[in-house]
Amino acid sequence: MSVISALTCSPIHRRLGLYFDVVDHNIKADDATPFIATLLEHFPKGIILVWDRWMVHRSAGKQLARRFKKRLALEWLPAYAPELNPVEQVWNRTKYAHWANFIPQDIRHLRRAVRKSLRKSRSQRALLCSFLNIQNYLCEMLSDLFKCQ
Repeated sequence: MSVISALTCSPIHRRLGLYFDVVDHNIKADDATPFIATLLEHFPKGIILVWDRWMVHRSAGKQLARRFKKRLALEWLPAYAPELNPVEQVWNRTKYAHWANFIPQDIRHLRRAVRKSLRKSRSQRALLCSFLNIQNYLCEMLSDLFKCQ
């Protein structure tokens, strides 16, 4: 079981979002591409996708750049810098706050716990904001890309 997720921030309305999908296998580029395509349905004007340099992301990034060249801009985080990736903060919260001492009964129980934890995080605006504000550098980079204050 694997989870793919994205933290979003609307540049004009400053709405924060957490999108995710749970799959029954290890994530591959073929999973990331439709996930981002679905995300683009929520943002018709396009998105700036900030990804780490995981091989799956690099492969999917090539596919996405060809398929959505007018609606998708890709920005890459520095190599070996998970502390700069806000989605890693989501996972740290899930693993160490929501799942402390959690022992699932089976894979379905684990899947339900994952979804419950991510839904809970998604509903907490201040928490989502804290994930995005952990690295001022990322906020500055996005502000420069969006050309807004």
